[in-house]
Amino acid sequence: MASLSSAISNPGHILSPNALAHDVKPKKICYSQCHAFFLPPHRSTTCRMGFVSGLERKKALKSQIFASVTDTPVNTSPEKVQLPKGDTWSVHKFGGTCMGSSERIKNVAKIVLSDDSERRFIVVSAMSKVTDMMYDLIYKAQSRDDSYLSALDAVLEKHRSTAFDLLDGDELGSFLAQLNHDISNLKAMLRAIYIAGHATESFADFVVGHGELWSAQMLSCVVRKNGVDCNWMDTREVLIVNPTSSNQVDPDFKESEERLEKWYSKNPSKTIVATGFIASTPQNIPTTLKRDGSDFSAAIMGALFKARQVTIWTDVDGVYSADPRKVSEAVILKTLSYQEAWEMSYFGANVLHPRTIIPVMQYDIPIIIRNVFNVAVPGTKICRSTEDEDGQGLESFVKGFATIDNLAIVNVEGTGMAGVPGTASAIFSAVKDVGANVIMISQASSEHSVCFAVPEKEVNAVSELLQSRFREALNAGRLSQVQVIPNCSILAAVGQKMASTPGVSATLFNALAKANINVRAIAQGCSEYNITVVVKREDCIRALRAVHSRFYLSRTTIAMGIIGPGLIGGTLLDQLRDQTATLKEEFNIDLRVMGITGSRTMLLSEAGIDLSRWKELQKEKGVVADMEKFVQHIHGNHFIPNTVLVDCTADSSIASHYYDWLRKGIHVVTPNKKANSGPLDQYLKLRALQRQSYTHYFYEATVGAGLPIINTLQGLLETGDKILRIEGIFSGTLSYIFNNFIGRRTFSEVVAEAKQAGYTEPDPRDDLSGTDVCRKVIILARESGLKLELSDIPVESLVPEPLKDSASAEEFMQKLPQFDHDLAKKRQIAEDAGQVLRYVGVVDMVNQEGAVKLQTYKNDHPFAQLSGADNIIAFTTTRYKDQPLIVRGPGAGAEVTAGGVFSDILRLASYLGAPS
Repeated sequence: MASLSSAISNPGHILSPNALAHDVKPKKICYSQCHAFFLPPHRSTTCRMGFVSGLERKKALKSQIFASVTDTPVNTSPEKVQLPKGDTWSVHKFGGTCMGSSERIKNVAKIVLSDDSERRFIVVSAMSKVTDMMYDLIYKAQSRDDSYLSALDAVLEKHRSTAFDLLDGDELGSFLAQLNHDISNLKAMLRAIYIAGHATESFADFVVGHGELWSAQMLSCVVRKNGVDCNWMDTREVLIVNPTSSNQVDPDFKESEERLEKWYSKNPSKTIVATGFIASTPQNIPTTLKRDGSDFSAAIMGALFKARQVTIWTDVDGVYSADPRKVSEAVILKTLSYQEAWEMSYFGANVLHPRTIIPVMQYDIPIIIRNVFNVAVPGTKICRSTEDEDGQGLESFVKGFATIDNLAIVNVEGTGMAGVPGTASAIFSAVKDVGANVIMISQASSEHSVCFAVPEKEVNAVSELLQSRFREALNAGRLSQVQVIPNCSILAAVGQKMASTPGVSATLFNALAKANINVRAIAQGCSEYNITVVVKREDCIRALRAVHSRFYLSRTTIAMGIIGPGLIGGTLLDQLRDQTATLKEEFNIDLRVMGITGSRTMLLSEAGIDLSRWKELQKEKGVVADMEKFVQHIHGNHFIPNTVLVDCTADSSIASHYYDWLRKGIHVVTPNKKANSGPLDQYLKLRALQRQSYTHYFYEATVGAGLPIINTLQGLLETGDKILRIEGIFSGTLSYIFNNFIGRRTFSEVVAEAKQAGYTEPDPRDDLSGTDVCRKVIILARESGLKLELSDIPVESLVPEPLKDSASAEEFMQKLPQFDHDLAKKRQIAEDAGQVLRYVGVVDMVNQEGAVKLQTYKNDHPFAQLSGADNIIAFTTTRYKDQPLIVRGPGAGAEVTAGGVFSDILRLASYLGAPS
């Protein structure tokens, strides 16, 4: 057994099948698939076929079946073929997904043959899932799990069945003989690993590399089958790398170039299919290029050939401006500079590994990312500079956004750090000793603190070592704390020279602020290629969507939740149905109703509700209403950064949620008066939050339905005007009643007519009590600066005292005629004086008070000129003292109220960036 362990640990010793079977001392032999790998440098490397007899070797050579890793056949030509370099070569790389089946391999061959370049170099990965299967073989063998044999059979069958689909004749026979030979050798090697219970990294690399060998051979056969001369290359004969760590290698370009020229002189061809991912060390020991190794192979070979371009074929249309799984509106980028691609890769974008870009940069060789399943799309071009290719807007400077999750921030701070040399060095020396990966560093110029981001799984070790290293400084007070801030994510904005473009940073942070995202740390390199911010993990996707929306969406996209699909809410939904397409097409405003909830049922959608069918959808797909789930769905479970809840109820319990919604970054639009006319302390708290945050609270329809009363008042105050008095007819119902309470008509008759026409509430006492007008007066008084409670406003009720407690609206209407006399008498007195009766609300800023009362006005007064259910409001200010500013128009009805709410939604859109 000791000898077995020695063989696995020492790649110079290989076990023969007999040794494995009888556990005898192994012989030092040549191994076809890793001859140089296993033999010491001074030994000959001419042996070709390991684990086969001399007779078998002759047969194999006779039928031209070479081992997976072979020496190149001897070229008997006396002339050495020179390797041509330059633009005549194009390099293609096809990943495992592209090579995933026989049909896909045929498709790859079709793409190769359609390339009209003079010379083509093709780099391929193993078939999809094969690399994982090969690693699983090693894991099972090391674990002494006998199922490694059946797993190896699965590998054999996968390639065998694929070969039968693709090849025929001699090509099929040669490949299958080689495949069976390789599998036999792998079985022997895995048996050795099984017995020893251990495999070195070199052994693992060797085993895993077989997937690429087989896929390269199959593709080259398919290309030849189409009548094109094609050789296949095992890049372990050519590509030499120096391992620098367990997950990185450095190419030896000089040695690789010499070996490439030697290989080509013996195998001249205009089409070459080569293995990706695998290479050799200077000692001829097979190794791999680690993560994304096939891309790296293609880039290295592109540099060695000085090719015209390197095309990386994958299963996406190109590089996206953000992760499309997180941002549905992400777009394919036409171009990226090398540095932009580098930065986006570093921050987790699915572009290329940063090291892939390095070999091609020195020769200005562009890399094209294309979709093997959608060849009509040109993909993304990564090249030297893209400054002049995409216009001059902000979007051309910010190319993309990427995120890294599961991070923690370590903050080391204290006054003793300022001006003390070596503090930062000591901090990061400790981090190095832990072996942690520092993702980002930020230090204030005052040197009072240094913070840096590390993976969350490493933060405890970092914190503990820093606490230990700086124990003396912490105890002495020179350092105040070593603080860990968990649950963080990084958001990076990447773009060529964006930091030197005025307005980019401001736009970025403005977008985050408007989405109510708190930034924990900021870093920006002087290279000017990225701005990095640290946010809470739960805010990361919303932050990504918010900034992407700001830079990339030409429309303002808003997710809406409609609360209360009754008369006003239902009318609003109908108005949205009729107008949203026009808004999106002509004004670049995208309004998406993601949910509708009533008191019993709610309807939710991930993509937006079809408003032409919302009523039937609510019946078919509605679920039990739950306000917490409703808000969570609207705000958190979709791809839209801007959220607005539209409360179309008159419910005080719904209004009580406004503060929490605004605090979470949810905008609120409502005609509900309860929040602004409720308890003063709650109103002041709500307005204070509104002023200090970037969330918006619009309530124009609370006073004058669709009339711009609140907006007019705010405009006067914001421009420095001083309000002296606000007086108006605020109730459309009472306006209608008193406009028609003329001649010999009785008050009860006119009220009955108004009820019949739908102007009153189901119980007219709700209108006649004056409570609704009082709420509007208190809203205007508070907007003007008065700190009044609802109870501070005296209200003259039009409900006769004996009828206030009537059991029903019907009983009230039956008894109301008994009290017509009082109002008839007041009307007669007014008419005799050339006046009319009007029910008004008054805000008296001079005397700091308000009132709701029945008042008389001369026949030539604007208030006497009303008709129908019109409202009218007069603003008397220092600017409009002699001639009040008057706003007049319809003040009641579902259409105009819903229109006022709709207007507030569009106003919100303009605040969020839509054209004004």
